[in-house]
Amino acid sequence: MIVFEEEPEEDEEKLQQWTFETPTVNHHGEIIKTTTYTASYFTETLTDNVELEMVAIPGGTFTMGSPESEKDSRSRERPQHNVTLQPFFMGKYPVTQAQWKAIASITDLKVNQDLDPDPSYFKEPYQGIDRWQRPVEKVNWYQAVEFCQRLSKLTGREYRLPSEAQWEYACRGVTEPLKLDSGESYPPFYFGETITGQLANYDASSTYADEEPGERSEGTTPVGEFPPNPFGLYDMHGNVWEWCADDWHDNYEDPPTDGSAWIDNNEPENVNAKNNPNSATNDENNPNSPLRGGYWAIYPTFCRSAFRNSVIRRVDRINYFGFRLVCVSGRTG
Repeated sequence: MIVFEEEPEEDEEKLQQWTFETPTVNHHGEIIKTTTYTASYFTETLTDNVELEMVAIPGGTFTMGSPESEKDSRSRERPQHNVTLQPFFMGKYPVTQAQWKAIASITDLKVNQDLDPDPSYFKEPYQGIDRWQRPVEKVNWYQAVEFCQRLSKLTGREYRLPSEAQWEYACRGVTEPLKLDSGESYPPFYFGETITGQLANYDASSTYADEEPGERSEGTTPVGEFPPNPFGLYDMHGNVWEWCADDWHDNYEDPPTDGSAWIDNNEPENVNAKNNPNSATNDENNPNSPLRGGYWAIYPTFCRSAFRNSVIRRVDRINYFGFRLVCVSGRTG
């Protein structure tokens, strides 16, 4: 059993632990080993029957981005660079429809805008599982930020969207950097050299390596249907794209190296939903934020840990845009 050290402190509730297994596959998509991990988490109660589980992510240093040698690597994923992160908490799953409705329905928490309690396209049960356990989608960046702000007001903790660095670090599930001068590289997926339709929700009819093709997904799946990564996070590959807090940058020239969001001096405007990025009066502000992880109908290469989606404006709402939460330890008041 492997237990990660240096968990973030949670001074209000005692952290709970659970043990899980993460498979590793070769380039044929065959499971070559299964590793047992233990992670810690705390549970936030949103309503009488809706809870939110936040997993302790240990601090560490990792190498962000992908090498040119990685199949389908993009220039936007380079130059590779080391980032050192402090411990934090991250949502065990992408935000579900039930969690979204619980917060969106509490209108007294409103900060900048109203929220539709039920925005998602996929409203049917999935193989007998309540549809409310599907991830929320058709959520734009501003709406995700509003959700984080409302949740912070409700709980007294600081909730926000993850930075790109936090997201990629948490997705990879590693705490040690690469020796870049030796030609080392992380695997493209936290499962190893490829993924399969048994490991994630994406278009498995397309292959990344030498695995057998599977079936094309028809929509989102309830969270937690597939194995977790080494940190105990589910659905980091596929299901829904996940918004990050950063402004979009075309590459990693001069990024932060402390895990913070890369913001271009316009943070107050970026988080104000009334400042529409399509407006001619807002041209000086970056209208895009990164999306990570891929989604239910996309090819596996776009689900790679390093892949960054750049084509979508923050105001867009599509049936594969969701998000995941980050929380700093302790209460804000």
